[in-house]
Amino acid sequence: MEAARDRHVGAELVARPGHGAERSTRRLDPAVPRRHNAEESPTGRWKEIGMEPRAIASSFTTMFTFDYGMAEADMRRLYENAKRDQWNAARDIPWSTPPPSDGRAIADELIDIYGSALWDRLPEAERVQLNRRIAAWRLSALMHGEQGALLATSQLVDIVKGADAKFFQATQVMDEARHNEVLDRYITERLDNRKYPIPANARDVFDSILGESRWYVKTIGLQLVAETFAVALFKMMAESARDPVLEAVCRRILQDESRHMGFGMLALPEVVHGASPGERRELEDYTCFAVEKTLTGFFPREAYEDAGFSRAEIEEAKRYRRDVAARNDYAPFRKLFKRDMHASMVANLARLGLLTERVRPKLAKLGVTLPAN
Repeated sequence: MEAARDRHVGAELVARPGHGAERSTRRLDPAVPRRHNAEESPTGRWKEIGMEPRAIASSFTTMFTFDYGMAEADMRRLYENAKRDQWNAARDIPWSTPPPSDGRAIADELIDIYGSALWDRLPEAERVQLNRRIAAWRLSALMHGEQGALLATSQLVDIVKGADAKFFQATQVMDEARHNEVLDRYITERLDNRKYPIPANARDVFDSILGESRWYVKTIGLQLVAETFAVALFKMMAESARDPVLEAVCRRILQDESRHMGFGMLALPEVVHGASPGERRELEDYTCFAVEKTLTGFFPREAYEDAGFSRAEIEEAKRYRRDVAARNDYAPFRKLFKRDMHASMVANLARLGLLTERVRPKLAKLGVTLPAN
């Protein structure tokens, strides 16, 4: 088995430009709509800091098979369920529903500084504007992840063997396209078209997935790590949504995501159990890489900057978040998120043999507890 981590991390990429001119640290009056000139439009401004297209080198073998009969009943059932449960983002979301009267998209408890002295100093209007920017940042990250999943599943259609797996992966390509469409429309229409760049750690995970040639490594990174994390996040967003349209969007996406995780749980056991000890270690190390990248580094700095927070205030926000994590003093929504994440991602990976006692200390540093043997 080829070394996965060295190859995928070193994928050939387009260079990322710098951040350009330093932002003003003066908080703007949120009661006055922020004005952008032609050079500082929401789209143009973020292109300067990571919204340019990325070229990721990849190479894989396409499997052209000629037996179209059902060979894996459970996999074919996933395909049938996917056909049955298709929905239309243009028709099945209540887009005409009026937004909340106060302008909030999500519960304030999902904002890192909620409950802090920094939060207490903010006027109500600035709290609302920060709420909307944090919601846009989170949904932008999810939207970019859905495009990463769209690209990866389109590759998997080529790579997987057997009609059952190919048929199902084709339905997931459609699902991910729909998720991209619905999240883009929500941000555009309900959050002032404020789209933020993909977080660096999410970019690293998808670079690794898209640059990988083996279907089972792609599946570990995508369906069992990235998408399982996204499921917990979409559940948290649905439960905390103040905008009924956002709740509807998240619940529709969750309807699809449960099937996607099912693919990994059906397709991977034979590969993992048949791997040599060296191959098992490689798969486990890649799993730890993906878990670490997925669980760390997601701080909405751009949203705080966009709201006019100074560097000192952003550092204060980060310190407060670390303190809350150290005390495990999360709001109920975040506690549910951690519970769901452990109940799905960690438990499933451990059940497949992709997280073992060998990596328990590494996972403990991330706040991840392996289930008891």
